[in-house]
Amino acid sequence: MMKKESNWQSALWLTALLALTPLFRLFAQATPWDKMPGEEVEKILDNKFAQGQYSPKGADSCLMCHRKNQTVMALFDGVHGNPQVKGSPMADLQCEACHGPMGKHNRGGKEPMITFGANSPVPAEKQNSVCTSCHNDDQRMAWSGNHHDNADVACSDCHQVHTDHDPISDKSQEVAVCTSCHAQQKADLHKRSSHPMKWQQMVCSDCHNPHGGLGEASLKQMSVNDNCYACHSEKRGPKLWEHAPVTDNCANCHNPHGSVNEAMLIAKPPQLCQQCHASDGHAANPVFANSPNAFNGGQSCLNCHNQVHGSNHPSGKLLQR
Repeated sequence: MMKKESNWQSALWLTALLALTPLFRLFAQATPWDKMPGEEVEKILDNKFAQGQYSPKGADSCLMCHRKNQTVMALFDGVHGNPQVKGSPMADLQCEACHGPMGKHNRGGKEPMITFGANSPVPAEKQNSVCTSCHNDDQRMAWSGNHHDNADVACSDCHQVHTDHDPISDKSQEVAVCTSCHAQQKADLHKRSSHPMKWQQMVCSDCHNPHGGLGEASLKQMSVNDNCYACHSEKRGPKLWEHAPVTDNCANCHNPHGSVNEAMLIAKPPQLCQQCHASDGHAANPVFANSPNAFNGGQSCLNCHNQVHGSNHPSGKLLQR
């Protein structure tokens, strides 16, 4: 009798397994959403936003699974996770304010949510649209079409949200974050003549707006010269006798990120001066070609033309006084 009952139970289990085989096969073939092609993830997310199925319990639904993740929980240490801060995600739709409507994501995690960072299947443009939906002040009005936007740089490439303090907001770390991409500038700032960025006495955002600017190179001012004059006001004109390259662009002669030449010059005098003054009589004069002599030794052309940034002296036409 015992043997017959055992056979009957085995047959019952076999029947149940055969009935569930298609379902098991479906789960086995299901592609995790973080491995899906980006286009497919985008399509699903667009449909989820159209349906707008947000969780009625907000962050509590998310934390049922994500509570043990330290990175997730670190959100509550900063302003984004503080419901008392007006306009913060936690004061609105909570986690779904940034990661999109939950939909059926909590049923096994098979349905995608918006994720951020280099490994996200969501393109940088859509990641950034989440951030700029709140961060749309006058400091970011030129984001669209600026250098970082065109290079598909995501906000999360520079900023961290799930933390009590965004590292890039600290001057001691800002230059390191920027130069992780801008390798040429990193090399320049370690040259013998440079701005004091190595010691964090200056940072990139002193001159540039990383979120875009109305001038070239995302500068904070409308021109290179205006940017330089913010610190070097003594070079600002108008002068009685002006030097054309100076009034045009300081970068005609200087590399603001650093140079092997004194005063961050892009070339050493007299070679720098002769880029423009190649046929004014000095270059053809053998006195100036002989080395060493009083004309090309020391500061070279600046031995005589020492007011190279312009002169207010009545007799300073040649920038000598």
